[in-house]
Amino acid sequence: MTVLIVSSAEDPASTHIKNSLLEQTAWEENGIFYNTPVYRHTSVKNLVMVTIPDKKIRHENIDQETQDHLRINPDIAIFLSRHRSKTGEPTLTVHPIGNFSDAQFGGQPKTLVPAAPKTMAYLLRLIKKNLQSTDLAYKVCYEVTHHGPFLRIPTLFVEVGSTELQWQQKEPASIIATSLLEMLPTFQCDEDFPKDIPVLLGIGGGHYAPRFTDIAFQKKVAFGHMIPTYKIDEGTIDDDILEKTIQATPDLTGAYLHKKDLKKSQVTNYRNWFEKKGIPIISSKELQDL
Repeated sequence: MTVLIVSSAEDPASTHIKNSLLEQTAWEENGIFYNTPVYRHTSVKNLVMVTIPDKKIRHENIDQETQDHLRINPDIAIFLSRHRSKTGEPTLTVHPIGNFSDAQFGGQPKTLVPAAPKTMAYLLRLIKKNLQSTDLAYKVCYEVTHHGPFLRIPTLFVEVGSTELQWQQKEPASIIATSLLEMLPTFQCDEDFPKDIPVLLGIGGGHYAPRFTDIAFQKKVAFGHMIPTYKIDEGTIDDDILEKTIQATPDLTGAYLHKKDLKKSQVTNYRNWFEKKGIPIISSKELQDL
């Protein structure tokens, strides 16, 4: 089991998270990648951190690249990243990656990268917990599935947003680094978590997945890929994409429909589609409280 942590030199938030990881615990240099040191954790030997010089969302196939050049065969990738939004609201986010339609922002068209649902949910809760011990006013939430790059292994992005002001601050980056270092010695991939955690697809809602985020903070559950209402309304979510979403969400238990943000006809259509596949629609009342 190897965890690949990816930082980008062109991203100030990513660099701050990387530097905080290096400052908070002991790493050793273990090779060179793009003329930059590769770091391996001194006690958790299967944590490896590399730095790329370009934009993360367009740096395709880094899992294969590290295998070819570093003889590292990663099992999961965690990208350290900034988050940009028009609202500028300070946020700390976690999300899966892939494209429901075109590949305008990296990756491949109509292709989803395997998610790491249990890892994402646990990290999201740790970030919220560690934020509460500070004076920072940040929203902690999922984002729905979006953007590249393309990989063949379970992948997640963890991000500081949403403007240059937040990207340049060390404290929010430190919260993410602290949360990662709290998680990774024990839980490095979804297989390390208890088998009885329900894994759900999320259908409906906005980009910041408010309903899925609330449920993840209240219930014993993990969300894999999440499809927002705006993608459904675009008409891009067809049978093929739904099948790919299922295949890219490991250990799928069921689907959750954010009914208040979907038309009644959409709720009926999705309910029927998943039931025909033998995939139950799960309500929050069926989930165990944390």
